[in-house]
Amino acid sequence: MRSGLSVIRKRSDFLAANRGLRVARPGFVLLARPNDGQGKRYGITVTKKIGNAVVRNRMKRRFRELLWDALPDSGLPDHDHVLIGREGGVERDFARLREELQAALAQAAQGKGDPARPPRNRRSRRA
Repeated sequence: MRSGLSVIRKRSDFLAANRGLRVARPGFVLLARPNDGQGKRYGITVTKKIGNAVVRNRMKRRFRELLWDALPDSGLPDHDHVLIGREGGVERDFARLREELQAALAQAAQGKGDPARPPRNRRSRRA
C-alpha cells in the first residue's frame, strides 16, 4: 500500500465503479464511485484490444505511476478510481497524460461526468 492508497482487486468492485461517474480523455477513461468509507482505492483495466501483453503491461505501469502521483492530493476521498486504457494511451506523452488525469479528477470532484452511454443491446441478432 502506498501513501494511503489501496488496490481494487475484486471484479465486483470494478463493475460497481462502472456504474459511477465516467470522465473520458484521449488516453484513458476515469471511473469514480463512492466506496462507503474504504479510503482512496484505484484499479487499472487494459483490454486485449489495446495490444499484446508487453504493450498492456507498459500501459498499466504508466497508469500506476500516474495514479500514485495524483491520487494522494487530487483523488476523491473514499472513492474508487478506475482507469481504463484507450487505444492511443501507450504512445501519449507522459506529461500530457498527467495533465489529463488532473483535469479528469477535477471534473469528477465537481460531479461532472460525461453523459452516460446508451445501454448495449444484450440480445443476439437471431432472437
